[in-house]
Amino acid sequence: MPNTYISDQDIYLFNEGRQLRLYDHLGAHPVSAEAAGGQAGCRFAVWAPNAEYVSVVGDWNFWDRSSHPLKVRGSSGVWEGVVPWASPGQKYKYFIRSRSSGYQVEKADPVGFAAEIPPGKASVICDLEYQWGDGEFMGRRAELNRLDRPLAIYEVHLGSWRRCPEEGNRSLSYRELGPKLADYAQRMGYTHLELLPVMEHPFYGSWGYQITGFFAATSRYGSPQDLMYLIDYLHQRGLGVILDWVPSHFPSDEHGLGYFDGTHLYEHADARQGIHPEWKSLIFNYGRREVRSFLLSSALFWLDRYHVDGLRVDGVASMLYLDYGRKAGQWIPNERGGRENLQAVHFLQSLNQDVYRLHPDVQTMAEESTSWPQVTRPVESGGLGFGLKWDMGWMHDTLDYLTEDPVHRQYHHKQLTFRMMYAYSENYVLALSHDEVVHLKKSLYRKMAGDPWQKCANLRLLFGYMYSQPGKKLTFMGGEFGQTGEWNHDASLEWHLVEGPGAESSPHAGVQRFVAELNHLYQREPALWARDYDPEGFAWLEPDDKAHSVLAFLRRGHKPEETLLIACNFTPVPRSEYHLGVPAAGRWVEILNSDAPQYGGGGQGNLGACEATEEPHQKQPASLKALLPPLGIVIFKRAGTGG
Repeated sequence: MPNTYISDQDIYLFNEGRQLRLYDHLGAHPVSAEAAGGQAGCRFAVWAPNAEYVSVVGDWNFWDRSSHPLKVRGSSGVWEGVVPWASPGQKYKYFIRSRSSGYQVEKADPVGFAAEIPPGKASVICDLEYQWGDGEFMGRRAELNRLDRPLAIYEVHLGSWRRCPEEGNRSLSYRELGPKLADYAQRMGYTHLELLPVMEHPFYGSWGYQITGFFAATSRYGSPQDLMYLIDYLHQRGLGVILDWVPSHFPSDEHGLGYFDGTHLYEHADARQGIHPEWKSLIFNYGRREVRSFLLSSALFWLDRYHVDGLRVDGVASMLYLDYGRKAGQWIPNERGGRENLQAVHFLQSLNQDVYRLHPDVQTMAEESTSWPQVTRPVESGGLGFGLKWDMGWMHDTLDYLTEDPVHRQYHHKQLTFRMMYAYSENYVLALSHDEVVHLKKSLYRKMAGDPWQKCANLRLLFGYMYSQPGKKLTFMGGEFGQTGEWNHDASLEWHLVEGPGAESSPHAGVQRFVAELNHLYQREPALWARDYDPEGFAWLEPDDKAHSVLAFLRRGHKPEETLLIACNFTPVPRSEYHLGVPAAGRWVEILNSDAPQYGGGGQGNLGACEATEEPHQKQPASLKALLPPLGIVIFKRAGTGG
């Protein structure tokens, strides 16, 4: 049996931090009988530079720590070997005895492709063979993911979107979810789905954000091929898939990455750098070259092997600042004496450069909650290189505003208008995510001011205002129909509000119909997305009418006939004969009214259209007078220009 299974060049790249396909070299890989010395088996390789002994224990050798030792590869820290009889479906771990302090432990495979269902902790041998059928989608993905295209994202937690109460409240499998999610997302008009982390995690209540298996699809919902089927199915239905990915921290569970070989291998040894004070988790050492290889390979793995269309990178702010969540004296300044984590900056820049070089038709998105400059600007000009960034400021300001009783909103008007002071500083995504409907923050519905009718009206207005602002869109499941309770990861969404006898006439079904129409209108109207990151795509008409809590503006596409007139009334008092400037005289058709009866509104509107005359107003050559419905948004488009 040969001693060498990984090329010297691949080992070199790993140790230099530039191995981008680590999953082809480390981990467990089934091999033929010839390669295994006469009996089919599995090639194992793991990085444990401080180990004095490493073996593979598993189902085939009854977890005997002495049966199948691995051999170290020079000074690389990589231990490797081929084990006959080991085959797909069998569970395994690495037994590691450290050179220091007598430490010994059984660890799951850091580069394992599957794991047993928690609370089990072992890795599972598997291959990743799958016959993809999404060639047509992949061929046009570059067009679908461009920044001048519509992006309406439905954020989903797979374990709680729908459950089976008749079967013990179990979650749906990846394969069960495929058709159901595709049908719903298409009916609702979404372009992409974003999945909360599907990487293996021991604690279900972490929602996937405490990852132990950075290359393993969680086994809670099926096999790796089952997840591939889900993504493949969504692609064949024309829907993109974005995965949440978490390089910011990892849990300290003994079978995971922490203190892997008796040293702080993946994390910093100093708690001031290596322990996250808020999440009580471990922080990656981004300055260690092998750790960079590990993380860069993890990101590319999901793009390469699972065909995903984007990565939303979690917790970027916590990576960028050495003092994130820490008090004075609890952090170590960088080499320049500052608070910036220069090693993390370099890692994120490398991540985005590698992703866009190898997959130019995908997008990376940063969850970055501070004012760190140039998050979505090229690395060459000093940026981090992300394609998109969540606009956390817009989310907080807008939700805070809508919790106010309408009578007080005039005193908070700048919370709505401030965004346009910075809207073009980054490529923003307007996100109403899972983080806003948990931990006693209330559901979107409960956040809204007023009685039940007003809550639904405010919610429709929120979505309409969101979709009419520059930037891409994201909504978390349940918000689109006004779920009343906070999201509960142990339960299904409150589908009874919109499904079943009598539910069709409920106000929640009205909100759901409005969001569906809004999504479809959004995709039809280039003015709502073609110039999201171009200041010429937006023009204020009325930003300062705080006395009436009204906003009015234009959204422009690349053609004059694509222009939309949008007006929002944030009070329950209808505003009749409201004077609005428009770029041309003629008939302006009301293409959306959130107060329409089919959405649960009171039916106040403009009888389908308004006539604009050549009376200049608000720096426009023509103007019209419209009724602005209570707690409503209306969108107009000039007749004869489509829509």
